[in-house]
Amino acid sequence: MELESLGTYLKTRRDRVTPADVGLCTYGAARRVPGLRREELAHLAGVSAGYYTRLEQGQAGTASRQVLDALAGVLQLDAVETTHLHNLARQAATPRLVRPRPERPHPRVLALLASLGETMPVILLGRRGDVLAWNRTGHALVAGHVDFDAPHDPARRPSVPRMFFLDSLIRDLHRNWDELAQTHVAYLRLTAGRYPTDARLAELIGELAMRSRDFAELWAKADVADCTVGSMRLQHPTVGEVDVDYQVWLQPESPDHRLEVYTPNDTASADALQLLSDQVADQRKPEGRTC
Repeated sequence: MELESLGTYLKTRRDRVTPADVGLCTYGAARRVPGLRREELAHLAGVSAGYYTRLEQGQAGTASRQVLDALAGVLQLDAVETTHLHNLARQAATPRLVRPRPERPHPRVLALLASLGETMPVILLGRRGDVLAWNRTGHALVAGHVDFDAPHDPARRPSVPRMFFLDSLIRDLHRNWDELAQTHVAYLRLTAGRYPTDARLAELIGELAMRSRDFAELWAKADVADCTVGSMRLQHPTVGEVDVDYQVWLQPESPDHRLEVYTPNDTASADALQLLSDQVADQRKPEGRTC
């Protein structure tokens, strides 16, 4: 699957901005486009209509930072969306996909994960949302039906985006699945803008678009968002309702990797996580040992 181009992104963002949003008066005239016309956007951004048209069609070469910032301002892009716009502008017109080597978790990150023990659920995610490592409580919280040792083998690593859209058990786990689905897709699009030549990423997006109507519909919206904090409302199969906040710790020595830590946001959820941690500990006791 081809990843997103600058022109495609500009078109989708132009469609969502109405003349009223930017102070244009249409005097009730009928319009055949849902948002701004090309010439309207070009005028407001201070560029010629011809240049903007070539930019949207991928025929204008490299746009300057000033032009991109002006377009972002008219299109009312937030900071993350503006970063995505600049990422797309740096891409070659037809980027050559390459297959990167399997990701390896940094030893220091693994040491940090180990030092956290089992008191809280923790997962280490790679660039494409593959699980590179997790503690047993994190595994039990978000994907207990998956082999715990699967992250050790690059060929078997669980993919969070793939599980989220293609695994019915994962879908049933999340009471706020619709909200989280939007976040997953928006972050995956941001990642695609950062790594336009990643063949594995392109294959993942193509697979999800083909196999999940929900993913395809969300991808078509072209929304972009970072994913550093948020809430998950779970209906866990063994401990019941659990409401947790997740926060991402970025790793300076491996910036593609994200250590995701889950903390309870109410007393009942704290009790549920403690029960889950106790269950994990019980499962690890040698057979025949009772204390």
